[in-house]
Amino acid sequence: MIPRYSRPEMAAIWSAETKFRIWFEIEAHATTALAELGIVPREAARVIWEKGSKAVFDVERIDAIEREVKHDVIAFLTHLAEIVGPEARFVHQGMTSSDVLDTCFSVQLARASDVLLADLEALLAALRRRAFEHKTTLTIGRSHGIHAEPTTFGVKLAQAYAEFERCKLRLIEARREIATCAISGAVGTFANIDPYVEEYVAEKLGLEPEPVSTQVIPRDRHAMFFATLAVIASSVERLATEIRHLQRTEVLEAEEYFSEGQKGSSAMPHKRNPVLSENLTGLARMVRAYALPALENVALWHERDISHSSVERMIGPDATVTLDFALARLTNVIDKLVVYPDNMKRNLERLGGLIHSQRVLLALTQKGASREEAYRLVQRNAMPVWRGEGDFLTLLANDTEVTRYLTKAELEACFDLGYHLKHVDTIFRRVFGDQAA
Repeated sequence: MIPRYSRPEMAAIWSAETKFRIWFEIEAHATTALAELGIVPREAARVIWEKGSKAVFDVERIDAIEREVKHDVIAFLTHLAEIVGPEARFVHQGMTSSDVLDTCFSVQLARASDVLLADLEALLAALRRRAFEHKTTLTIGRSHGIHAEPTTFGVKLAQAYAEFERCKLRLIEARREIATCAISGAVGTFANIDPYVEEYVAEKLGLEPEPVSTQVIPRDRHAMFFATLAVIASSVERLATEIRHLQRTEVLEAEEYFSEGQKGSSAMPHKRNPVLSENLTGLARMVRAYALPALENVALWHERDISHSSVERMIGPDATVTLDFALARLTNVIDKLVVYPDNMKRNLERLGGLIHSQRVLLALTQKGASREEAYRLVQRNAMPVWRGEGDFLTLLANDTEVTRYLTKAELEACFDLGYHLKHVDTIFRRVFGDQAA
């Protein structure tokens, strides 16, 4: 985890202190379940909970033990025994290390998902507010980066809202799929531990029992989780890229908020750069990069190997921490985005009316011209305007082949910008439902 791109709540989920606390809860819950089954003394289970709950686990001490024994779970259990005393012999009965590690990882990923879902809700709220603010703010829609036809800035933001709503639903499902518990012992057969223990621990930790854990939770679950994060990151980049393009000097229809005292360049005092959106593009690349090793983790040997372990120690914290930071940053960018409707209007007019070419084309076909002839007539008048040689409406009005089909008033009607707003309400109802009112 890079401190520059970490926020406290998410980073805390991956701290050593949090990890060891979850490990203790897994072990203590399992011991309580064993006590209910009469396998360990109830008093021992009570003492383990009482002493362990009050303890502050010494990370440096656990690390020191691990350097000697070369095993992280054994190091923790040794330290726990130092805290609990003789009753510690009843801890980890019939369990294997993966029971602790995998179940803990599930808890951490579920908690991380909850933070990310809250991030998405905040982003959706910002997008919704700005979409309604600019519901009818006309701007040019572009295809291939070239002026196409008018849209509204609100529709642009509504599209982003719909996309991140899909992201939220995908993450809800990914969270459900990742939140499983494995307390099944060596090779996952429950030979030395009753399945009730797994069910008990799962309920206490808000997880579901893994149907077949083979000693590890199958990594297809994790692959889907990190792939979902990658898709969300790609949606972050899509919106960030849009903002970067809109902030270009030649466009300048919107730009990131530039605070008092902020500096854009060490060399050029005039610069106001889209640095936050550019940063988001880079962060998205990193989150996507974590999906591939998660996919490669699916193919483990037989009932268990640990080739996935080193990967997950990195991608678990890094992917969730980075995406958490990115979503929060994007929310701030949208919330404070400076929008320039006058520049949007100016850009709409830059091509001398060419953005209305389709309406003229359709009007000609409705008056009897074949589509091929209509296209020829419209393009014939459009190309000089593209080269800066005149105004589209004027050229059309002076073209006798065009006016054979359309009057000047009919041509002028084709240039009405309001025409492009007629179904904006429909789009908003589709995106926002009852909120659209």
